[in-house]
Amino acid sequence: MLKDSSLRGYLLEESLAWLLRFSGYRLLVHEDQDPVELVSESSTLRVRGRGALHQVDVLGEFAFTPAFSMPVRLFLEAKYYQGRCGLEVVRNAHGVVHDVNENFMTHAGTRPRQRFKYSYALFSAGGFTADAQKYALAHQISLVDLSGASFAWLLGHIGATASSLFKAQKHLPASAPFPVNWMRTELRRALGTSPLHLLPPPSDADGKFMEVAGAAVAEFAAVLRQRSDAELLLGFPSAPFILPLAADDHRAFLEYAEARPDHAVRIRRRGMGAAAEWTVSPADGVGAYELAFKLPEHVEDWISGVEEKERRRTVEVKEQFLSAITLYRVNGAGVRTYQLRYEASSLSRAGNALP
Repeated sequence: MLKDSSLRGYLLEESLAWLLRFSGYRLLVHEDQDPVELVSESSTLRVRGRGALHQVDVLGEFAFTPAFSMPVRLFLEAKYYQGRCGLEVVRNAHGVVHDVNENFMTHAGTRPRQRFKYSYALFSAGGFTADAQKYALAHQISLVDLSGASFAWLLGHIGATASSLFKAQKHLPASAPFPVNWMRTELRRALGTSPLHLLPPPSDADGKFMEVAGAAVAEFAAVLRQRSDAELLLGFPSAPFILPLAADDHRAFLEYAEARPDHAVRIRRRGMGAAAEWTVSPADGVGAYELAFKLPEHVEDWISGVEEKERRRTVEVKEQFLSAITLYRVNGAGVRTYQLRYEASSLSRAGNALP
């Protein structure tokens, strides 16, 4: 039987693909979208590396190309463990993305081919171990911690759905594996995260398993669709990590950011250690919006390492790493860029108080 934790991870990956739908993230699901780099085997997508083909569950291509770079593609992997995600997962991610980025050779007389910059982002519902964080930082693997209160609604629904699917396996024949590809396809069809013509036709299989599992998948997709405003805003600070930003009022943030795509913000830290959560709000628009995020645990450990230095270190992190947070979002007019600029108050610079 497929483990409950594996089911939660698959559901989280598909949810993230949906939540990132406005962040310039286009889901790649079939070799027809790129016959050179991608290989479809049954319902499994693989990416060519220099030494091997690598299976990928969620692969995205961004609509914008950063200056002095190549078009960016992203391996997205999610883990929903009870504990923290460990070093072995990050090490595997590094091996995959390194091999894929090495897959490029030129020969005289051959047809020129496009090249991509592949990146890897690991999302974890339970955070990451210290070893995993150090390794990821050294090898430029992005770690995104979803353990904050802002994502509790999503993780709760995923847990309930995974439990239903896990129980539904008792209706499968003894030797039959759980149809993971079927589950992913049904979710992508229901959420509209993949072009319909690239998905296999809907299954016409019947039986108790399909009845129970199909109902659980449909209900989960309906819950996500009911939160049509839900969106995972990714913030890119001047630091070697990504910030998953959760908005208290999604529409309010977009209205404010559209009117002021480059604006000053206040940043506050609430709580201590691994439980600390940060908030961003406009400096000149009290109550206009609030974004919440978590910093990597190793950063929090440094901040809280010496009690008498905690306030000063909090300010240092704001000024050095969070001084500018960039967000990219796709709308009907193309790719929009928002810049959130932290401006320290005179009191914070003096170290007498937090802004």
